[in-house]
Amino acid sequence: MTTQELQNIKSRFGIIGGSPLLDRAIEVAAQVAVTDLSVLVTGESGVGKEHFPQIIHACSPRKHAKYFAVNCGAIPEGTIDSELFGHVKGAYTDARAERKGYFEEANGGTLFLDEVGELPLPTQARLLRVLETGEFIRMGSSEVQKTSVRVVAATNLDMKRAIAEGRFREDLYYRLNAVEIRVPALRERKDDIPLLFRKFVADFTDRYRMPRIQLTEEATQMLKSYYWYGNVRQLKNVAEQICILEQRREITAEALEHYLPQNEQVQQLTLFGQTTSRNTGDHYMNERELLYKVLFDMKKDIAELKQQMAVATKGAAVSMPPANIRHDAEVVQAQEVLDAEEVREPEVVVNEPVHHEPQTVGSMEEEMIRKALERHDGNRKEAAAELGISERTLYRRLKEASL
Repeated sequence: MTTQELQNIKSRFGIIGGSPLLDRAIEVAAQVAVTDLSVLVTGESGVGKEHFPQIIHACSPRKHAKYFAVNCGAIPEGTIDSELFGHVKGAYTDARAERKGYFEEANGGTLFLDEVGELPLPTQARLLRVLETGEFIRMGSSEVQKTSVRVVAATNLDMKRAIAEGRFREDLYYRLNAVEIRVPALRERKDDIPLLFRKFVADFTDRYRMPRIQLTEEATQMLKSYYWYGNVRQLKNVAEQICILEQRREITAEALEHYLPQNEQVQQLTLFGQTTSRNTGDHYMNERELLYKVLFDMKKDIAELKQQMAVATKGAAVSMPPANIRHDAEVVQAQEVLDAEEVREPEVVVNEPVHHEPQTVGSMEEEMIRKALERHDGNRKEAAAELGISERTLYRRLKEASL
């Protein structure tokens, strides 16, 4: 691809930056567009994965047909099959008329499945059949229908881990991942950060009819060195806040610092194995809530370790060195403590009073959910984004906790 062709694509889809990693992702999208291969777009939340299915569709022979984008994580589990494959009249209580699904509507075109890792397992089996044979069946029907749809999927999950935990089908993963396009995180394209910031500032100052702002050299360096765990979405949010709230139009490093959550909290969570894409709302949390989140994830990791050990030792006696035996005993002891769900808070200095009564991991999680909902005035979509979970997962947690 020539430099001019690459720039034309960037201009057409509003992509800003000259990072080699970003350019490579665009080139792969343009190259694979002329085929009908399934594509999996991966990357952290907020990096702009939604641009790449559009590039693929626009550069493909299907460009004059329909293009649909479906957020799989935002559709309730009970209706996702109907949304994708349609239903006939009487298929379920509220099915008063037949309805075409996205696979039928997008026949001849392109279907973008965002947050594909959130699909329920039964839906994954139906999706695999469509990808392999082009056949599907509406809910409540026995008639097999055919469709020709180009599928582009996207996810911010660690798919290998999801497969190991039994949450995603391995055969579907390899079917979707015929070609993978990895979109780089913002921290991997530091030289693009000032360009993006200036573009966002120009847009917001025009929209709100305010004087333009500019950064000092120190502020620009701070912007480039920041971790940006919310990626481009977070940078855009910071630019909008500064445009509206700052009285002075020259932004110093001291002024900018007020809009950047402390990196130390993100680094603490990263040490415990959390990915940055899951922590877009952690700057709202105090130290106590961060500890809750770490403890909850530790419980899940230990449970996963026990499950893997059980599978590895099933049907065979496995001898382990004394050091490993001691380590396993420590793991079992830690799991017993967490299974009892009697986790005492460490004594830390925080801005709010610290209560030392024992709390269960479940109550910690409920408190995190309740506070996230309060911060977002009951908006479940925004609360789920802050907690790093899908809306469907949040609904399930609310139901389990009777919140």
